[in-house]
Amino acid sequence: MGRNRAEEWFVSQAEVLRDQLIEQGVKYVFGFYVDIHGVPKSKCVPVESLPSMAKGSELYTVGALEGMGDLGPHEDECAGIPDLDRLVVLPWKPEFAVVPTSLHLDGELYPQEARNFLLRQVEAAAEMGFVANVGIEPEFYVVRETAEGWEPLVPQDRLDAPTRGYDLETTVLAEPFLGPMVEYMNGLGYGVYSFDHEGGDGQYEFNFDYTDALTMADRMVIFRLMAKHVARELGCIATFMAKPFQDDFGSASHVNISLADEESGRNVFEAASGGGYSDTARHFVAGVLAHAGAICAVTSPTVNSYKRFTSKGFMDEISWAPVHRSWGENNRTLMCRMPVNRHCLEVRTVDASVNYHLGIGLILAAGLDGVAKKLDPGEPLNRDTYRMTTEELAGYGDLALPRSLEQALDQFEADDLAETVMGKEFHRTFLDYKRAECREYGSVVTDWETRNYLQRL
Repeated sequence: MGRNRAEEWFVSQAEVLRDQLIEQGVKYVFGFYVDIHGVPKSKCVPVESLPSMAKGSELYTVGALEGMGDLGPHEDECAGIPDLDRLVVLPWKPEFAVVPTSLHLDGELYPQEARNFLLRQVEAAAEMGFVANVGIEPEFYVVRETAEGWEPLVPQDRLDAPTRGYDLETTVLAEPFLGPMVEYMNGLGYGVYSFDHEGGDGQYEFNFDYTDALTMADRMVIFRLMAKHVARELGCIATFMAKPFQDDFGSASHVNISLADEESGRNVFEAASGGGYSDTARHFVAGVLAHAGAICAVTSPTVNSYKRFTSKGFMDEISWAPVHRSWGENNRTLMCRMPVNRHCLEVRTVDASVNYHLGIGLILAAGLDGVAKKLDPGEPLNRDTYRMTTEELAGYGDLALPRSLEQALDQFEADDLAETVMGKEFHRTFLDYKRAECREYGSVVTDWETRNYLQRL
């Protein structure tokens, strides 16, 4: 099919879709991409203009946005080309539809956009004969602001006990939030199979079907919009801050990733016989561990993220957060867990503030690097590392994870793979933006400092 005929066919398909959407009552369409934080950005287009939007009519001066490169006012704009097969009508506001969009500059994919980055890693996996599948376990808080400070969605959540995890009563009481979430998610085909009250006061988690990496990252953009909307309807906010309260649990967003054979669909992380993990799976986890610091920089991307990486901190019980760079078969104290009940790699250092397109993309790139180089992750560490002494840990080599965003950025800067797969410009943009965040944080005088030093010294 020639270029002109292909464009004509594409426009005709957009016209058919436009008519279908109008019949459903859709009035507006957002063709979204994401900024450095994973926050969706878009112009709003009346549905009648969908065919022109499909051809790239909507232009964006992305240099004015957060961490998307330094395109100045004298340079060309990026054109948004929507992936119409992925269009979604918002179930909570059905007059609006959203569709993931790839930014193009001068006819090529714009290199400093996270979704385009993930697209390239998906293509790299395909060149090796793989499809990357991903499941996400998102945790987040739903809270409201009161005269006493931030309080949980359900006031009864506040109690003198270590944790409300899995609590039946408070889960039922949170139905005004949880019920619409499940309804909307299943209406979009997410396949929710469980949800629960997590350990924190007002903290929740949803578990739903895995899918291919790009679809999952796109879904998580919509998931966040959904959670914020449902919370807002109840006079609350849904926060995806990694560690919003020092005396309560952090919010993780574990990435469960595996590779499937592109032709057969078989999970190649499962050994051909015996039911264990394959060499491909071991190579993949070795690649992730080899680039752990760089991965942390993008999957735990805020200064607040690193306050989650503690065995206990100010809490009454253990945090269940990862504290070491290693892998275990069911070890939740480590960065990488290889579960015994399913064949995937669970990356536990990913937190709720992650840009999913960027985070999944770098995890995939690191894992593929390990497969290509046949890296060896060593033997699993299946001990409770919270209880191990410094001497005991030393016997397993260097298990250190970055203790701050600044340390993670140092490792991100030195990581050749991160620079290669992201490209020098995007790699530098991310680094500079996050370095500035660290500098600003280092200049802030906190309440803790004032409380401890102002009158004592």
